[in-house]
Amino acid sequence: MTSRWADSAEDAARGKAERERRKAEKEEKKRWKAEKQRKAEDTKRAAATETNGHHQDQEDSDRPTKRRRLSFDTEQADGAEPETERKLLRFQTRGWQPCRSVERFNRLNHIEEGSYGFVSRAREEATGEIVAIKKLKLNPATDGGFPVTALREIQCLNAAKHRHIVDLREVVTGEGSAKEDVYLVMEFLEHDLKTLQDEMEEPFMPSEVKTLLLQLGSAVEFLHDHWILHRDLKTSNILMNNRGEIKIADFGMARFCGDPPPSNLTQLVVTLWYRAPGLLLGATTYDSAIDMWSLGCIFGELLTKNPLLQGKNEVDQLSKIFELCGIPSEDTWPGFKRLPNARTLRLPSQTKAAQGSIIRSKFATLTSAGAGLLNSLLSLNPAQRPTAKQMLEHPYFREDPRPKPTAMFPTFPSKAGQEKRRRQATPNAPVRGAAPGLGEIDYSSIFKGREEEERGGGFQLKLV
Repeated sequence: MTSRWADSAEDAARGKAERERRKAEKEEKKRWKAEKQRKAEDTKRAAATETNGHHQDQEDSDRPTKRRRLSFDTEQADGAEPETERKLLRFQTRGWQPCRSVERFNRLNHIEEGSYGFVSRAREEATGEIVAIKKLKLNPATDGGFPVTALREIQCLNAAKHRHIVDLREVVTGEGSAKEDVYLVMEFLEHDLKTLQDEMEEPFMPSEVKTLLLQLGSAVEFLHDHWILHRDLKTSNILMNNRGEIKIADFGMARFCGDPPPSNLTQLVVTLWYRAPGLLLGATTYDSAIDMWSLGCIFGELLTKNPLLQGKNEVDQLSKIFELCGIPSEDTWPGFKRLPNARTLRLPSQTKAAQGSIIRSKFATLTSAGAGLLNSLLSLNPAQRPTAKQMLEHPYFREDPRPKPTAMFPTFPSKAGQEKRRRQATPNAPVRGAAPGLGEIDYSSIFKGREEEERGGGFQLKLV
C-alpha cells in the first residue's frame, strides 16, 4: 500500500527538473566567474608588463595576482543577470611633504630679538629672494613640548592672509645637532615703525598718519572678522616697506577667540605701554576692544613720534592712563570696581574725577574729528570703543588733509637691511608663564594702601 505522503510521479519529475536547472545555473555561474577572473588577470598582467617594460621576469608575469573582491561577487538572485564591473572613483590628494631645512637660506644679518624669537634677514639660495627668518624660542622642559604660543602664531598667520599682515611663507627646521630648532620664513620689510620714528626728525604728517591708520585698521578688521585677537599691537610690531605700505607682524601672543569670549583668558597680555586699563585691573574676560585700545595708543604715538603712555610698572601705567583719560566712575565705566585688582583701589575725589579726559588739550593741533576718534579709542569703558570697521568709517578720514597715497610716501635707509637694530628703551611683551607685571611686582601688593599726591595737575598711585 502506498503512503499518502509519498511523492507522486509528477512531483518526482518536477523535483528532478528543478535540480537539473539549479545545477546548470551553478555551472554557468562558475564559468562566468572563471572568465571574469581570467580577463582581470590579463588586464593586470598587461599593465604590469607596460610599467616594467622588458625587464620583468616571465615568472612574475605568469604569477596570478590577488583578485580584488567586488560587490557583485556575492551570489546573484536566481535568474538575475550578473552585474557589470563598477569603476572606483579616485581622488588626487596632496602628498605629505616634510619641512625644508634652514640650510637652504643664507642668513645675512641679525635684526632683533623679541620675547618669542630671534629675527634675522636671509636670502633663499634657490631664488635669491630676501626673506625674514624667525627662530622660535623653544624650551621643551618648561613648555612641556612644543610651546602653545608658537602653535598659535603659526595657526593665526596661516589663517590671516591679508595685504597688510606679514605673509608666512613656510616653516623650516634645523639640521644635525640643531634639528629640533623651528624657524618661520616670512616676507622681509625694510622698517618697523618704532625704529623708523626714532630716526625721523619730525613726526609723520597728518595725511600720512591717516594712511597708516587706514592700513592698520583694515588689517585689524580682517583679524577680528576671523576671530583672531592680536593682543600685542605696538609700533615695533608694525613693519613698513619703502612704498608706504605697513604690515602687522609678531603673532606670538595672538589667539582665536569666539563670541562670547572664554572666561579664563590671561590678563598678562599686550606690552605695558599699550595695555588696556581693564587688563591692568586683572580682567580675564575681554574681546577685540583690547586691540582697539592699542590702536589708540599707536594713533597718539604717530602724532607725537613718542609713545603716548610710558609707565614704569602697572601702578605708574594706570596713573598715566587716569591722568590722560580721566578717573573712572560707575557712570563712565560701569562695573569696573568688580574687576579683581580694583576692589581695593583708592581713587582721587569726585572733583578730580569730574575733570575727565585731557586728550583734546594735549593734542591741540588735532582736528575735532581726530580728537573724537582718539577719545573713543582710548575710552576707559571697553564697550564704548569703536570696532575696527567703525574706526575706518570715521569722519576723520574724510576731512582735509586727505590720506596721502602710498606712492608719495618718502623712503628711508633700512636699518634692518644693513645692521642690527638699536635696542629701544621700551618694555618687552609679556612672557607666557611669567609673574604679573615687570620684575617681581604682584597685584596683591600693588593695590593695597595707596596715597594720592598732586603732581603737575595729575596724580600718582603710590605704594606704601
